Amino acid sequence: MALLALLTACSAARIGFNNGSTVSYWWLNSYVDFDGDQKPWVKQHINDLFAWHRKTQLRGYAELASKIQRRDLSTVTRDELLADYEDGRTRVLAFSDRAAPELADLALSLSSEQIGNIEEKLEKNNAKFRKEYLQGSKEKRQEFRYKKMMKQAEYWFGGFSREQEAKLRQLSDARPLNNELVFDNRLQRQTALIDLLKKIHAQRPSHEEVVRMIRSYVASANAHFGNKSHQAFFESTTNANAALVAEMMHMATPQQKSHFVKTVQDWITDFNRLSAEASS
Repeated sequence: MALLALLTACSAARIGFNNGSTVSYWWLNSYVDFDGDQKPWVKQHINDLFAWHRKTQLRGYAELASKIQRRDLSTVTRDELLADYEDGRTRVLAFSDRAAPELADLALSLSSEQIGNIEEKLEKNNAKFRKEYLQGSKEKRQEFRYKKMMKQAEYWFGGFSREQEAKLRQLSDARPLNNELVFDNRLQRQTALIDLLKKIHAQRPSHEEVVRMIRSYVASANAHFGNKSHQAFFESTTNANAALVAEMMHMATPQQKSHFVKTVQDWITDFNRLSAEASS
């Protein structure tokens, strides 16, 4: 969902920031399997990126979360939520742009074996995706999606009544559903990434050129590689998600609204604390 996806991303960010470079290094290493020479400078790059993000970006995250927290949930509109989502997405893209030089260092250091490791890891992830999202009837897929959505919703709003759950199930099922298209888009991103890494390994371009290539890849992936049907599907999905969250906020009871405000405040507090620590 547009807002909840953004807030869930913040949740992941909170876990990552509170555990520092360890989580990010572990995640990258699970794909690459770094050698002894790579490990020290990869860890340093991660530390530097975290320091930059904490010092320059987290205040903006806190401001966005505060704007969401202050809004009257009973009158929030789909367009307001879409604007919040776009704001958050822009901030994520700013981080990827800042990370491009460090990613270029990594790409230039990869061996053919390590690129193979990445391919194997991606295929394992794809096997899990196929099992979870590409099996069963439309009704089963809708039920699976609804349960994942409700798990997020309950975190931010607390429990829901049966009447609320029934309404949310209707709204959830009304959203576009095309897991095959999503998987095709996923494969396209992965194939383009592996092709890029292999090209860098074979041609050994300058660091400046690799930075440009990485930024070009991110922009293309963000635009779904110009695939009109994919662009239309993801745009309609984002719109439907925002409409669902708006309705969820409209139906929220005073207790649920209080739960939401308190939970968002936890993120605001963390963002401000981490930003202050980085600036001290």
